[in-house]
Order: sequence, then C-alpha cells, then structure tokens
Amino acid sequence: MVERTGLILIGAPGSGKGTQAKKLKDQLGFAHISTGDLLRAAVAAGSKLGLDAKGYMDAGGLVPDALVIDLLREALTEPAAAKGFILDGFPRTIPQAEALDAAVRIDRVIDLQVPFDLIEERITGRRMSPSGHVYHVKYSPPKIEGTCDVTGEKLYQRSDDTPEKVRARLEKFDAETRPVIARYQSRRIVVAVDGVGDPEAVFTRIMAVL
Repeated sequence: MVERTGLILIGAPGSGKGTQAKKLKDQLGFAHISTGDLLRAAVAAGSKLGLDAKGYMDAGGLVPDALVIDLLREALTEPAAAKGFILDGFPRTIPQAEALDAAVRIDRVIDLQVPFDLIEERITGRRMSPSGHVYHVKYSPPKIEGTCDVTGEKLYQRSDDTPEKVRARLEKFDAETRPVIARYQSRRIVVAVDGVGDPEAVFTRIMAVL
C-alpha cells in the first residue's frame, strides 16, 4: 500500500474534470494523473508496459485494468507524486476501483456534478480547429462562423461529439461509474461539488470542501 494523499476527481464526460484537476495540481503541488495520458506516454516511450498496452490498443481492445494499475504504480514513484496525487477519470468501474484500492490509499473523492442536459449542450456545441483551438457555438463562438480566429482554418465537430454518442457515454457513466461513487460513499470520503458555472467558481467550491 502506497502511503500518500490520494484524491479522485470523478464526474460524467464533459463535467470539467480535466480543467479542475489541472487547477488542483497547481494549487496543491500534487501529481495530476490521467490514465489516458499515462497510456499515451508509455506507448510513446516504448516501455514494456507501453508496448503491452499498445498491443491491446492496436487491436481495438480495452487495456486490462491490471496493466493500467501497473502504469499508475509506476507514475506514483515519480518525484511529482511525493506529496500526493489527483486521479482524473479513473476508476470508471467497480473492478477498477477494487484494483486501485489494493494499490493506493484514497483520502477524498470529489464528485463533480453537472446536469446531463447541460453536458450534452457543452459537448455537442464544441467546435475545433485542426491546430487544436476550441470554440463553442453558444458560449465562445468564433468571430466568423465556422472559421478559427487564430489560424483561419475551417472548424469541425469531433465524431464522438454528436448527440447520440454523447448520450451513450452518459448512459455508460450512469451504469458503470455511479456504483463506484456509491462504493466510496460507504467509506464517507465522497464530497459532492456543483460543477455548473465559471471554472474559477467551481474551483473555489472544490477548495472549500478539501
């Protein structure tokens, strides 16, 4: 069991987990650990774990939980994780939570709550440029519709940002991840935070409960 301060930031896709995790990292000096980032970095580095993960990813399969946990353990040996860590988007399922609990101590789970209809509006209204600039048709539109303000490139909608695919992801969150939240609630370490509004206001709410 690794002894350090462990936080989980959990919430539906599009709830703002990544944004808040980065703010927490800057404020607390903890490591921000995204399993997606870990997998991509391990594959790019060509490590044994990365090569193992690449085999599953190239075959279009899910990377086994045990392999993800091994990557997490490796990340926790880095100096950046000496004070503590913030998990962003993991665990998503009960088996992942069980494997995580066997590997590290979790002190607090932040349940970032945003209504599904608002999440759907956030995600389906998102538009991107090939260079990575992000806009929203309602909240942060470009000056010229369909055109990036910075590069002049044509904006596009990601293939998984359609209403049908967003609803499917939210249904999966309901079915697989809400039980994870309930698991940690039984240990009295979950704090619910309203994730609606300006990111700075949401961050202030998070810090108030830590």
